Amino acid sequence: MAIGVFDSGVGGLSVHRALVERLPTADFVYLADQANAPYGGREGENIVDLTRAGCERLFAEDCDLVVLACNTASGIALRRLQQTWLPGYRKQLGRPVNILGIIVPTIEAATGLPWEHEADRRGDKIEKLDVLAVFSTPATARSRVYEIEIDKRRQDVAVFSEPCPDLAAMIEAGAGDAELAATIKGHVEAITRRIGRAPDRAILGCTHYEIVADMFRAALKPGTPLIHQPGATADALEGYLAKHPEYRAGEGGSRRFLTTGKPGVQSSLVETFWGGPLSFEKA
Repeated sequence: MAIGVFDSGVGGLSVHRALVERLPTADFVYLADQANAPYGGREGENIVDLTRAGCERLFAEDCDLVVLACNTASGIALRRLQQTWLPGYRKQLGRPVNILGIIVPTIEAATGLPWEHEADRRGDKIEKLDVLAVFSTPATARSRVYEIEIDKRRQDVAVFSEPCPDLAAMIEAGAGDAELAATIKGHVEAITRRIGRAPDRAILGCTHYEIVADMFRAALKPGTPLIHQPGATADALEGYLAKHPEYRAGEGGSRRFLTTGKPGVQSSLVETFWGGPLSFEKA
């Protein structure tokens, strides 16, 4: 058995890398739906259908768990698949399988509170707001998942989302550093104008953006803390496996990389981030 990691493209490698480092003996299968990337501009039903197809492919590869290493899929498709599709599919497979996302651990990291916690709303005056910027795809921004879920838990955190329509596609296509840095700087300046000041913290709410995290650091006010989704997801998965031994992660340390798009070696940007050449098989 193995752990599946799913994303629309190469951005999920940022999460995959953290999972591999945390669970080095586990078997992993990574699937990039590059034929349909990016997901950020797609409609909700289409995102649900594509995410379900990706999960089916990974379950067919003997994965017990699938981690949606994609904010758009996690925010729009995860709950729907867990509630309406997965129960029947488990019976069809005849074994326990599950799908996990990256938004829950990210919100836990951003709030410092467990997912189950809800704030006691007493109407107290808040002396100082912690302003949190979320850079994401348009679909994630439209879902308002970060605003809604963080507000349930912390009244002293104000969330502002900045949709970045082209950034994931640029990273996927291997755009040059100067072009990427200029685009990121433009988005940081745009959200700073909307807030009226620089944010106190930031979430890179698309796993592609972790690949260019240094460019976000350079564009943001010096010292602005970034909430990293890969580490938060690795913490959550390690804890989940400890509580749920019925989901087997494998123990051979195997790594497979599949794509619905063009197989072969990925861009130099991805290779630099991953730390070496990376070649994908045709899914």
